[in-house]
Amino acid sequence: MVDRRSGVPAFRQVASDLRRKISAGTYSPGDQLPSERELTEAYDVSRPTVRDAINMLKSEGLVTSEHGRGVFVRPPATIQRIARARLSRAARAQNKGAFLADAATRGFTPSTSVKVRFEQADIRVAEHLAIAEGTEVTVRDRVMRADGLVVQLAVSRLPRDITRGTAIEEVDTGSGGTYARLEEAGQVIGRFVEHVGARMPTPDEASLFQVAEGVPVVTVTRVAYSAEGTPLEMNDMVLAGDRYELSYEWLAD
Repeated sequence: MVDRRSGVPAFRQVASDLRRKISAGTYSPGDQLPSERELTEAYDVSRPTVRDAINMLKSEGLVTSEHGRGVFVRPPATIQRIARARLSRAARAQNKGAFLADAATRGFTPSTSVKVRFEQADIRVAEHLAIAEGTEVTVRDRVMRADGLVVQLAVSRLPRDITRGTAIEEVDTGSGGTYARLEEAGQVIGRFVEHVGARMPTPDEASLFQVAEGVPVVTVTRVAYSAEGTPLEMNDMVLAGDRYELSYEWLAD
């Protein structure tokens, strides 16, 4: 029940009580909240009041809604992205490169949806890949999830003259991923360079990540170079700022 004499809007009182129950563990990460009907009866409020309360919790990043299923308490786990051996040949040989390595470290269940398309390189892509503007590139557009929650968006672009006829142009690239297929095609990878930044999410990104209002996204642009120094791939990644910890380690000498 809400206190109608307190002067505090009813939806804020409902949100505060649900927030307290989430904090206390009454509703644990992954638990489904009661339905709108159940909440209206429990708090003796209208459905719009309940919806406003749920929207407040969603804006704070405490809950997430799934169409046709309901509202769930958002898992709190942080994904540690360790920039050390995540892209090594050894990791790729064990099919534990990049996102799969993050999953193994933090114990979440990874899933990825992939779309493949072809387009002409704009000036930014052309500069990173050292190709002429307008050159055809293969685009691998991925949405990555941890325990069903979207945590990373990644768009890779590679010159099509090195992907044509390879599994890189398929949704499933096979064990070891794109980099293993590149090396099978004779493109030995020599090094990676990453550029890290941060910005506020676009409306589409905020909707996909379901981040709280004011939470930024982390951006990482990685370029893979051949042993000879030729750019092979440009990968633009967007990471949910409240879900990731980026860790870097290198030798002192």
